[in-house]
Amino acid sequence: MKQLIQRAEESHQLTKEEIILLLQDKEAASLLFQAADRVRKKYVGDEVYLRALIEFSNYCKNNCCYCGLRRDNRHALRYRLTPRQILNTARQAAQIGYKTVVLQSGEDTWFSPAIMAEIIREIKKLGLAITLSIGEKNREEYAAYRQAGADRYLLRIETTDKALYAKWDPGMSWQNRARCLRDLKELGYEVGSGSLVGLPGQTLESLADDLLFFKSLPVDMAGIGPFIPHPQTPLAQAAVEGHFELSLKVMAVMRLLLPDINIPATTAMESLHPRGRLLALQSGANVIMPNVTDELCQERYDLYPGKMHTGPNAEQYVRDLTRKLAAIGRTVRFSTGFHGEYLKNNPA
Repeated sequence: MKQLIQRAEESHQLTKEEIILLLQDKEAASLLFQAADRVRKKYVGDEVYLRALIEFSNYCKNNCCYCGLRRDNRHALRYRLTPRQILNTARQAAQIGYKTVVLQSGEDTWFSPAIMAEIIREIKKLGLAITLSIGEKNREEYAAYRQAGADRYLLRIETTDKALYAKWDPGMSWQNRARCLRDLKELGYEVGSGSLVGLPGQTLESLADDLLFFKSLPVDMAGIGPFIPHPQTPLAQAAVEGHFELSLKVMAVMRLLLPDINIPATTAMESLHPRGRLLALQSGANVIMPNVTDELCQERYDLYPGKMHTGPNAEQYVRDLTRKLAAIGRTVRFSTGFHGEYLKNNPA
């Protein structure tokens, strides 16, 4: 296993069978994490890029069985920020020092293409890079957002197992989701995707397929999150044992396969382990997305139980995070952090 990890670290190539072996093996996990950390250091450096996350609406037309924002969750306390509130939140993030905002919501049909395009144009006037995470749209809408100034788009595939996708994402089409990712790539976005690790019925084989799918696109960013069951979903009683460790492994293998992409240390990691995001940063990750939305909105954007909040003081959160990162030899970087930025500024 040591030789396999070493070869992957050098070549950034693995077969499906080799990926499965790495995900299965328990003794070599520390070697895998160490190799991913070395690749991270070489290709994206020791700085941790911060993106300001704005969760602007928790309305969603979809009914995914694993998500607390699902349409049929009658217990959800719904909210929707106005365009002015979104812009003001982005302005506050810029004043703190953020160079990128991530606009994230459920698939809320109130935000028409014209409204979203105007929000994007206004935020671009602040000199910020913009990442959108607002779900499946047609190619024309994606093109309009790109023309308005959007730079990146996050759309997690969740799983490449089509049968599993059909089961847990009722009324949705895996083929359409894959089409969205292809359209985004062709339109010139930096494209982010990712997987949900631990879905009931998921196999190591399908996780290996996920990783090879990300490499084939290829993605510019990929987020790996452990599945955490929400009490108001059909998967409320599903188990979570082993999801954190497996998520770390999937993330580490992804770093070996795609050495220079951006990989976030997701909040779900911290929900399952008190040092989850720090461990992720020591196993290949290089991005954190602090939530700068109003604290009440943070509570209501209830994707899964135990979702970490940054608290009411966004500036204090950054100061606290800076101290935590210093303890593991990392530094905060307020930068747009585009794919390949580190290597461009630090040629070998």
